[in-house]
Amino acid sequence: MRPLIDDELWEAIAPLLPPEKPKPKGGRPRIPDRAVLTGILFILRSGISFEMLPREMGCGSGMTCWRRLEEWQANGVWKRLHQVFLEKLGRAGEIDWSRASVDSATVAAKKGAKKQGPTQPTRANLARNIIFLSIATAFHSVWC
Repeated sequence: MRPLIDDELWEAIAPLLPPEKPKPKGGRPRIPDRAVLTGILFILRSGISFEMLPREMGCGSGMTCWRRLEEWQANGVWKRLHQVFLEKLGRAGEIDWSRASVDSATVAAKKGAKKQGPTQPTRANLARNIIFLSIATAFHSVWC
């Protein structure tokens, strides 16, 4: 069976991940980032819930994967990873810019429009999963 994260993909991702925070009181050893990312990708590709992640996969628990996903989100890992993949796809000539669109919610207005208040999410987890799933799809198209 082919691994979800091959060595070339891991080499692109590893430098973007934050270092482990020191644990002055010791504690349980941290599950390696590569194993946790494998668990996260497995959950997103299979559609199972985090609680259903099989421990036999060696990715830690579903809660470990969920916490690390949240940690990486807070540290901007997915945004940086998205940029890395866009650059790689661009260098490979794999982006069809004739079909690109610009979303005014993510690009500043030329004349400096006033910022609106925060938009209330209707399904917060769904949006994050869709964004991450698009990154997972980009992994597949670049490295598979």
